Amino acid sequence: MRNKVEQAITDLLAIGVEKGYIDPLDKILKQNQLLALLKKESLGSGLIASHPLPEAKALLPTFLDFAVETGVIEESITEQAIFSAQVMAILTPDTSVVNRKFWEVYAHNPKEATDWFYDLSRDNDYIQTEAIAKNIAFDYASDYGNLELTINLSKPEKDPKAIAAALMTESVHYPLCQLCLENEGYSGTLTHPARANHRIVRFPMDGETWGLQYSPYAYYTEHCIFLASEHRPMKIEEKTFQNLFGIVEQFPHYFVGSNADLPIVGGSILSHDHYQGGRYSFPMDKAPVKEAFTLEAFPEVSFGIVKWPMSVIRMESVDKQALTKAAVHILEQWRGYSDETVDIIAFSQETPHNTITPIARRDGEKFVCDLVLRNNRTSDVHPDGIFHPHRDVQHIKKENIGLIEVMGLAILPPRLKDELAEVEKYLAGEENALADMHREWADGIVVSDGDYRQAIEDAVGAVFQRVLEDAGVYKMTAEGLAAFKRFVDSL
Repeated sequence: MRNKVEQAITDLLAIGVEKGYIDPLDKILKQNQLLALLKKESLGSGLIASHPLPEAKALLPTFLDFAVETGVIEESITEQAIFSAQVMAILTPDTSVVNRKFWEVYAHNPKEATDWFYDLSRDNDYIQTEAIAKNIAFDYASDYGNLELTINLSKPEKDPKAIAAALMTESVHYPLCQLCLENEGYSGTLTHPARANHRIVRFPMDGETWGLQYSPYAYYTEHCIFLASEHRPMKIEEKTFQNLFGIVEQFPHYFVGSNADLPIVGGSILSHDHYQGGRYSFPMDKAPVKEAFTLEAFPEVSFGIVKWPMSVIRMESVDKQALTKAAVHILEQWRGYSDETVDIIAFSQETPHNTITPIARRDGEKFVCDLVLRNNRTSDVHPDGIFHPHRDVQHIKKENIGLIEVMGLAILPPRLKDELAEVEKYLAGEENALADMHREWADGIVVSDGDYRQAIEDAVGAVFQRVLEDAGVYKMTAEGLAAFKRFVDSL
């Protein structure tokens, strides 16, 4: 094992130098940092790097095995995650170096700059590519075009030891949340993820400093997060649209969108101002405009109702200021709009219900912005939300419908991997442990040519279409479109 770990040390340092992450002058410094982390006092002489060099993350099992065997760490999920990040932090340049390199490349080509940062974030195992590869993905040909579905298996399982220890540990609120700048380089604890290998690119936006980072458990290509340097709540307001258009102006090859800012229809982290983006075209992007309309106050902007199960107004213009003003006008009008014939009520006393999920991207010189109308009201019939997945589909998806799902990519819970395997056994007439909540749905699945897997995936896809239809404030029916047009007329 000692010979093996010494070869891993040699290879990791060689990878760092070859990739440009470690300056050759710093090689001995980094070598001694790695020895200190492993509690090793020396390194054998005459070691030569492997040829070809492995991926850096492929060396992690060797480091972990050595650390566990020698008592440096315990064999727990949490300790191994923290230790892995510390190993990769030695490979990872400091924040100042990362930012200097990023902006040097950006001056030549913005896409090459994000390519470099994305490669670093994968090479140093911050983006958990091996975990992401475990996700189960498939498509569904819906009435609105192709929908994409993922059973998310990439998030790490909870460590029982860490859970038990956390209950006995006094809570420390540092960093304040998982999107704060203070996460950069943070070692991690029993209750906060390891981030020693995490780096954030700073960029200016409208007089503020913002951060660009990638998602560790990416749901799509180059899934990134744009975050405010100040820990403050999310809001959908004029500044939101200015920021979205400012981001796609600086990073024209990326889309960017914001979760809605109200519970039920909002994202998982409403306490920190941030947006999600990436280099990806979603099903909603490809959806056509069903009906165009004009607003006299905004002649520079084209508008249209999108053919999509959720209620989407698409705006396009080369003038981002005009687009911002139009978006604010629609937002303000929607905030106070009610139509009880289709269950849309703007306020319950002082509690607001209407908001928007906005998404921006570039199409050549044009700025394109999709405004998805949202309402988070509940009722006795629908206590989880009138425009939320209804109870008859919650056996598949009961979580909030956030930005990513809005655009046609379902993020389904990991429990479905095992539950759908039991559905397949049930349909095949084999012994099974089918969950009661799936039984009625499973009885309605039609299997062709004995292809149980395809039949189940199609049935799950049909449920996701229904989920989006449930979340749409205006249904794609004659009545729903008439109500949608009434709102458009109010503009």
